[in-house]
Amino acid sequence: MPITKTLASLTDNLEFAAYRPRILIVDDQVINIQALNQIFARDHEVFMATSGQSALDFCRKTPPDLILLDVIMPGMDGLEVCTQLKQEELTADIPVLFVTAQNDANEESRALMAGGMDFISKPVNPDVVRARVHTHVTLKLQRDLLKQLVFTDPLTGLANRRNFDQAIDKEWRHCQRNGKSLAVLMIDIDCFKQYNDTYGHLQGDTCLQAVAACLQAGFRRPHDIVARYGGEEFICLMPECELQSAISKAASVLRTITDQAIPHSSTKVSDSNIVTLSIGVAATVPGDQLSIAELIAKADQKLYEAKQAGRNRVGA
Repeated sequence: MPITKTLASLTDNLEFAAYRPRILIVDDQVINIQALNQIFARDHEVFMATSGQSALDFCRKTPPDLILLDVIMPGMDGLEVCTQLKQEELTADIPVLFVTAQNDANEESRALMAGGMDFISKPVNPDVVRARVHTHVTLKLQRDLLKQLVFTDPLTGLANRRNFDQAIDKEWRHCQRNGKSLAVLMIDIDCFKQYNDTYGHLQGDTCLQAVAACLQAGFRRPHDIVARYGGEEFICLMPECELQSAISKAASVLRTITDQAIPHSSTKVSDSNIVTLSIGVAATVPGDQLSIAELIAKADQKLYEAKQAGRNRVGA
């Protein structure tokens, strides 16, 4: 999705006009859950958990926007739940508001030290808890927006180079631990300078967006990353993917772009008057032979070879 549309969508979210924030209420007493549910059910999606472990399981599968968490519960108490949430990448940024009958400064200090954002005493005042939840949800959505702006290419809506660099570092370590192959595809639009010269830069931007949309649609596995690497160049990361599978995916991408038949009257590709791609593919099991930089350089070399061989092809 282009960043302008994403920005508009998230702005709506901040006003709660088109988005119902997702709140998880965690308390071993059902009557307390019911009381909070009455406060938030009209404007929020409310989920409930009656134990610390069930709360952790829920957050790991579908992270909510905010958690209202009781401190004193049998088994795993709220402080331990919050501590574990803050230790995991997927759940670390979820704001936690402790709700407890304890009204002690030391207890409040422990809750905040565990990673809680706020401390609300029971019995709750509906107006107060509603206002605090609104504030913390708004702040979280703003943080999410800023993170998206930092890691998203504004023209195409794809991941940007900073996003890719972080992703390949993470997936490199994952594949290294598991002895799996990691593949990289370096992709370039053929004769893009001539395209801009012929059709203008505004149409060039439209072309980049169309190619980006095709690439995004073509890589559907959860950990695949498609990024704009610079100019008319894109890069794709495919964890746990052998070289031959990556070559097959690259060939599929070429066909998809060809099927789009985007006109390109000044292309230098033989027997073609449409936009085409050249792709370089490389793969390795991390730790065996290549470093991250060497893997990317190898894919870039294979891209160069594909272009030298006539473009509109896969080099591997």
